[in-house]
Amino acid sequence: MAVRRVTERAEKLRAEIEHHNYRYYVLDDPEITDAEYDRLFGELVGLETVHPELVTPDSPTQRVGARPLAQFASVSHRAPMLSLNNAFSEEDVAAFDRRVREGLGLDAAESVEYVAEPKFDGLAISLRYEGAIFVQGATRGDGQTGEDVTPNLRTIRSIPLRLRGREVPQTLDVRGEVLIYRSDFQKLNERQRSRGDREFANPRNAAAGSLRQLDSRMTASRPLRFFAYGIGQIIGGPMPALHSDMLDWLALLGLPVCSEREVVKGAKGLLHFYGGMAARRARLGFDIDGVVYKVNSIEQQKRLGFVARAPRFAIAHKFPAEEAQTVVLGIDVQVGRTGALTPVARLAPVFVGGATVTNATLHNEDELRRKDIRIGDAVIVRRAGEVIPEVVRALPEQRPPDARAFRMPAHCPVCGSKVVRLPDEAVTRCSAGLVCAAQRKQAILHFASRRAMDIEGLGDKLVDQLVDRDLLKTPADIYRLDVATLAGLDRMGDKSAQNLIATIDQSRDTTLERFIFALGVRNVGEATARDLARHFGSLDRLTKADEEEVQEVKDVGPVVAMSIRQFFSEPHNLAVIRQLRSAGVRWPEHAGTPRQPGALAAKTFVLTGTLPSMAREEARELIESAGGKVSGSVSRKTDYLVAGADPGSKHDRALELGITILDEAGLLALTGAGTGKQ
Repeated sequence: MAVRRVTERAEKLRAEIEHHNYRYYVLDDPEITDAEYDRLFGELVGLETVHPELVTPDSPTQRVGARPLAQFASVSHRAPMLSLNNAFSEEDVAAFDRRVREGLGLDAAESVEYVAEPKFDGLAISLRYEGAIFVQGATRGDGQTGEDVTPNLRTIRSIPLRLRGREVPQTLDVRGEVLIYRSDFQKLNERQRSRGDREFANPRNAAAGSLRQLDSRMTASRPLRFFAYGIGQIIGGPMPALHSDMLDWLALLGLPVCSEREVVKGAKGLLHFYGGMAARRARLGFDIDGVVYKVNSIEQQKRLGFVARAPRFAIAHKFPAEEAQTVVLGIDVQVGRTGALTPVARLAPVFVGGATVTNATLHNEDELRRKDIRIGDAVIVRRAGEVIPEVVRALPEQRPPDARAFRMPAHCPVCGSKVVRLPDEAVTRCSAGLVCAAQRKQAILHFASRRAMDIEGLGDKLVDQLVDRDLLKTPADIYRLDVATLAGLDRMGDKSAQNLIATIDQSRDTTLERFIFALGVRNVGEATARDLARHFGSLDRLTKADEEEVQEVKDVGPVVAMSIRQFFSEPHNLAVIRQLRSAGVRWPEHAGTPRQPGALAAKTFVLTGTLPSMAREEARELIESAGGKVSGSVSRKTDYLVAGADPGSKHDRALELGITILDEAGLLALTGAGTGKQ
């Protein structure tokens, strides 16, 4: 491809990718699939890798990649980022409107036009654009000086790296808020729980902590969003006459602006907007803690000016507190679908955040101990929108003499099996993943998944029906299903039932590594299951091995060995395994062949895309025969990414982390397969 054609293609790809970022992250109206987006991104990455001279500061590929900082630099704001005075009642709002009218020399019969907007519960930031390019971003700090968090802000895909349109000012300082949507926050905490990491208290804390990471790669892994709501400085371009026009103009430049805004008149209009937002608050995708009123005319704003550290032309009308005091009547334990035991406070009913709350999460045993919450304590409860209510803190000064400390049970409250807590986790879990009713659906879906027993057709909705009708209690019950039973379920007919039974019958013949993976042992993924199968050769040898023997397996440390030993020491799990074998589930066994270190010992590979002349399984076997390990996802522990055609997002992630990328020829050379060496 000629240099000119390459340059033109790269420019077109950058524009197209940013267009789709705008459609997805700003308008919430994507035009293409994720796969097509990944294809475009992968093509641009490939061009810029081969032609690094084409890389531009505003390229979508440059959102992540800066080295971790030692500390944040200070930034002096060109225009101060001031706080707003607060209103808490209708009288406060009426007084604000009166002060505005008096300041503008208007009489009581004349109405002032305002813009009313949500008050985001996030982190205020400024974005500086020069020549349409994003060059710097900073936190509010003390209003005069903030922290330079430019690398982290570049990772937020709703923030454009280049402004859209032709009439872009020479310099533009945009003010706005970084936040996390509630649905994204719940997924983030689910991920934290699954890793045994501490959960975030609320979306605002998560957003603030994510934006202040010294390593921008960590920020990139967090689901941050941005809304623009003002301008701090503009050079080389006209300032719109109205605040409402300014918001519309920012949206035309490609900056996300909240659609929940209105132009209203007088105190009556302000209060009407406040009431509407309070009613809609729980249905919003993000947290707000009030609304903001601003005089719409920019000229009138200038006339009103400022008092102390706040503008006279704007005010924040705060919602009532979403915290309330109540009493802990008891502490129950809930068992989640992954076996995690979560202490939950039973509360004296209290109205908070627009709803009556009777239960609140205590997260985990460590958090409960840290907060020193006891049964009988007076406590403060917080509820924000649709986020699960939580106990914020106890009030020890009101503690009754008979208050009792909580103890995590030694046995699962659902199935009675032993509970375990691994050294590197904050979460206590039930050890009987195959029989615990709380984990039943998850265990069965994992058992039937493609990389486990590969029972195609046994998906979420069907498993829901089978479990809810008490037809499946453990994975062993899958092999007791018949056509008549299945045909009687919703969206199932005789043909579908016959096909599923045939697939179930086929799954009886499997491999030891697939079966081990299908059991869902904590911390045992595909690679570890494969290593266990090769090392022990038979399931009986594995089930009888102690922790020291298990640690002889490649890449198995004390924590994984403990998980394996605890799983196979649980009688309920062994009973299900016996039932599965009695149902005809079988696999070839051998004497065991512990793997010897090879040329790629301790090296981790990830495969992506289509290789020219070998299947993915062939590449896997080639790597493992040389002592390497193949993982399914790219992380900081990855040593090499082997990329073929259409590599997708893994290629992007590898570039972000600075991981060595190999093609098929590079893999063959590294393993020695391309030189005749073994």
